[in-house]
Amino acid sequence: MRSLSLTSAFCQVSNISSSTTQEKLHEFFSFCGDIKSIDLKPEGDSKQSAVVTFEKPSSAGTALMLNGGTLDGEQLHITSDVEHHNHQEQSQHSSSPFEQSDKPRAGIAAEYLAKGYKLSDHILQQAIEIDNKQGISKRFLDYMRGLDTAVGQKALGSDQTVSGKVQSTLKGAHIRAKTIDEQKGYSKVAHEYYSKAISSPFGKSVLDFYTNTSKQVRDIHEEARRMADQLPAASSFASNTTHATGSGAAEPDTQSSPATQASSTVV
Repeated sequence: MRSLSLTSAFCQVSNISSSTTQEKLHEFFSFCGDIKSIDLKPEGDSKQSAVVTFEKPSSAGTALMLNGGTLDGEQLHITSDVEHHNHQEQSQHSSSPFEQSDKPRAGIAAEYLAKGYKLSDHILQQAIEIDNKQGISKRFLDYMRGLDTAVGQKALGSDQTVSGKVQSTLKGAHIRAKTIDEQKGYSKVAHEYYSKAISSPFGKSVLDFYTNTSKQVRDIHEEARRMADQLPAASSFASNTTHATGSGAAEPDTQSSPATQASSTVV
């Protein structure tokens, strides 16, 4: 079973621009999960093709969801000869509370948009449907619920949660939480986007997005905007990569909305 799992965790990618480097391709697919290898080869005079092998079959399944996504001005054709099961595999060696592949697919799609990549609404709808079918991993849910409790107690008082309060209450609590963050360095822990976002006035909306599979395409666009707003330091980097041709970041689509061009950080 082990060898079958490893050999099935790959996908084929074609119609890759001749200007796309292996580093850019790695960055694009790293949102899906840990990558074992990328075999990039020329295809004709102006295109390339690649075989991307992941650590987990579920990561390859997420990559297939991105078929038709745009990288360096070309729509990628992403296929596979085998069926990839989208169940969540448990890692035996990870010290992190969750891995990239544990995240809901809608959340991963929002990260792509916040980075500046162009994904069609059809791809976003596929992400929602995958989450509806397979649910959200227990590891990720446990992490988000732990943040709900930790941030709620810090901002609102003992035995309080962000999810249990209305938005008007959270606006005042946000100021108190921010002060405590600065005193204790709370925002410098891993996965700080989630802790910052849940501590914000729209924390309840963030929790609902990541812990509830019932959502629409516009919810993914809204989360991408929240990511962009919460990560202002990355904005200049993303704008600089718009015209880059040899850097490690892929070129964002110049026609996408401002909110989808703002962030370059994978959370």
